[in-house]
Amino acid sequence: MINKKKILVTGAAGFIGFHLVKKMTSMGFQVVGIDNLNPNYDKKIKNDRIKFLNKITKKKLFTFIKCNIDKKNELMKLNKYKFVYIIHLAAQPGVRYSLLKPEIVFDSNIRGFFNILEIAKKNNVKHFMYASSSSVYGGNSKLPFSEIDNVDSPLNLYAASKKCNELLAFAFSHINKIRSTGLRFFSVYGPWGRPDMAYYLFSKRILQNKEIDVFNNGNHKRDFTYIDEVIQSIVKILKSNKFNKKKLHNVINIGRNKKIKLMQLIKYLEFYFEKKANINFIKRQKADMLETYADIKMLKKIDPSFKSTEFKEGIKKFILWFKEYHKNDFNF
Repeated sequence: MINKKKILVTGAAGFIGFHLVKKMTSMGFQVVGIDNLNPNYDKKIKNDRIKFLNKITKKKLFTFIKCNIDKKNELMKLNKYKFVYIIHLAAQPGVRYSLLKPEIVFDSNIRGFFNILEIAKKNNVKHFMYASSSSVYGGNSKLPFSEIDNVDSPLNLYAASKKCNELLAFAFSHINKIRSTGLRFFSVYGPWGRPDMAYYLFSKRILQNKEIDVFNNGNHKRDFTYIDEVIQSIVKILKSNKFNKKKLHNVINIGRNKKIKLMQLIKYLEFYFEKKANINFIKRQKADMLETYADIKMLKKIDPSFKSTEFKEGIKKFILWFKEYHKNDFNF
């Protein structure tokens, strides 16, 4: 059983962080959520997520603090709390953002990660969990991607920063004897998602009658993972006693074990919106992975009941939310 005491969730205004706070408070955890509400994508949805959390959670169970993880002086605000668990999701996400703003990505994803490790050490937490990414598999050609595969060939700075996180966490666990787990997320999607991700961005541009840029002639394949399964997996991992006690640091794939072509995503969007996409095919970017595909044997050992949402159904749920959230933007 897990101790329902204070838990720190970083990136609480982010897509996964928002859903995690909602889940953990419903389970009775006292959650402190932090976020700097930066403008790396539309701040409106970040603010709306926090407003929604404040509306649905009891005040005693959720406290939101605005601060930057890469600034130690701001993190001093957290000193009065005694955290039992930390789930670190805050980062500058996205491959293309790392190409445009590499220094910001370094400060947040590496310096910020180290700062959160210091908080985990100070609190002697029972379990430190953090967001890694399928991007760490980089140039690997063996599919599906397994946690035991070599990940020494990142294709971009974002992937390299996540690989660095895994190395730092390994050393942290070894020195401090604190359990840590890296969550290698595979293309998470769903309601309240990130507006800069393909499924969300394409939805807007289709409805605006604007071109959508499709790289690699639409031949990219992704292991799209619905948000509900991601949150379920995090909770199961937090609860689990199936880890090797001698191995304090682990990485776990959080995926669906199915590949979807990018063009299939576009077809579903066209079907549900009843509107054709205006596609501009572009050659592949060197920083892009051709496909992602998760081996989830380790996840299923921890959660034998794991069952994923069919992609067509997951996209339908996203679009139902999208139409409600954007009803004033598109006159639904």
